[in-house]
Amino acid sequence: MQRRLFFWELAGFLFTGAVGTLLHFVYDWSGENPAAGVFSAVNESTWEHMKLLFVPVFLLSVVQVGVLGRDYPHLLWSRTLSVLAGLALIPVLFYTYTGILGFHVVWADIAVFYLADAGLFALDGWLLRRGRRGTLWRQVAGLAVLWGLMFCFVWCTFRPPHIALWRDPVTGEYGSTR
Repeated sequence: MQRRLFFWELAGFLFTGAVGTLLHFVYDWSGENPAAGVFSAVNESTWEHMKLLFVPVFLLSVVQVGVLGRDYPHLLWSRTLSVLAGLALIPVLFYTYTGILGFHVVWADIAVFYLADAGLFALDGWLLRRGRRGTLWRQVAGLAVLWGLMFCFVWCTFRPPHIALWRDPVTGEYGSTR
C-alpha cells in the first residue's frame, strides 16, 4: 500500500507540474475566452500562479477520492492541509526572493511553482502515511475548504481585490481584462 501511495504522490506531482504549466498559456491560446479564465491564469499575478497549482490538484483529488478514498479515509483532510501549505509557499517564496533581489527572474518563478508542487505532495504523502483516521467532520471540512478555494479562485479572477497579490506586475491590471 505504501508503494501505491508513492506512485500516486509522484503522479500527482508530475500531473500538477505538467497541467499547471499548460494552464499558464490556455487563456491566451483561447483568445482570452472567459471560460478558459475559470481554470487557467488570466495574467501574471501571484494569485493566478497559485491557481495554476490549485486547479490540477483539485481535479486530481476528485479522481483520488474515488480510487484511494477507501484505503485513505482521511484523504480530503490531508489534501486540504497540503494544498494550503503549497498555496502558501508560492507567495512566501516569490516575495522572499524578489524582496531580496529587488526584481524577479523567470527561471526562479518557475522554480517557485515546482517547489510549491513538490512541497504540497511531500506533505500530502507524509500525512497520508501517518494513517490517522479522520473524523467525519474533518473530511466534510476538507471538502468544504477545497470547494471554497475553487470558488475563490474563480471569483477573484473576475472580481479581484485591488491588492498586490492580485496585481499583474507586467500590466499593472487586476484580474481578467474581459
